[in-house]
Amino acid sequence: MTERVLGVDACAAGWVGMALDEAVTPYFAPRIHELVDAAAPVTVVAIDIPIGLADNGLRQADLLARQELGRRRSTLFMTPVRRALEAGTHAQATEINRRLTGKGVSIQAFALKPKILEVDRWVRRNPPYRVVEVHPELSFARMSGAPVPPKTTWAGAETRRRLLAGEGIHLTGDLGPAGANARVDDVLDAAAAAWTARRVARDQARCLPAPPETFTDRHPCAIWT
Repeated sequence: MTERVLGVDACAAGWVGMALDEAVTPYFAPRIHELVDAAAPVTVVAIDIPIGLADNGLRQADLLARQELGRRRSTLFMTPVRRALEAGTHAQATEINRRLTGKGVSIQAFALKPKILEVDRWVRRNPPYRVVEVHPELSFARMSGAPVPPKTTWAGAETRRRLLAGEGIHLTGDLGPAGANARVDDVLDAAAAAWTARRVARDQARCLPAPPETFTDRHPCAIWT
C-alpha cells in the first residue's frame, strides 16, 4: 500500500498543501488543522514553518541549515525564541530576542508570528501522525544536488517544476482553491515539502541536527530533507 503524506506551506490567505500517494492532490484551507483534516488520513505532515521554539539561544536546526545552504542561506531566517514570538510588537520582540540570543528579529520572522504560533498550538494537541519541519530550499537542493536559482525568478520556478516532475510530482491544471489562493512559489514549496514527507515516511530522510534538539516545549526540533 502506498503511503499518503502531506507537504504544507504558509500563504497569505492561509495554508496550501500537496498530498502524495498514487497521485498529487492539492489542498487549501485558512487554518492548518482544517487543511490536514481535509487531506487525512496521512502518515507524515511536513511543514515549512518552525517547530520547536528555543527558550534562549539560537536553534541548531537554523544554524546548520544556513550552513548547508551556503550562498542561498539568506532564504532561511533565524527563528526567534518563544518569549520574543509572544511579544506584542516587533520592537519588544527584538529587545527580548537580542537579550536572549544576541540577535534581533527580522521583519519577515515577526510577520510569520501568527503562523508559527498557530502551528505550535496545533502540534501540542499530539496529532495522530508524524509532523516534521522542512525548508523547501534545502529540499530542492537535495533533489538537485546543488542550490537552485531563486524561486522568484522564471529560471527558479522552471527548475523547481522540472525537479519535482523528475520525482513523479507533476503539478498540472489550475489546482482549484490551492491554485487560486496561493502564489506559484507557495505551491512549489508545498510540493517540495511533500517530497521530503515521503522521504521521512520511507526512512530515507536526514535531519539537521541529528538527533533533534528539544526545548521546554518538548517538540523534536530539526529540519528534515
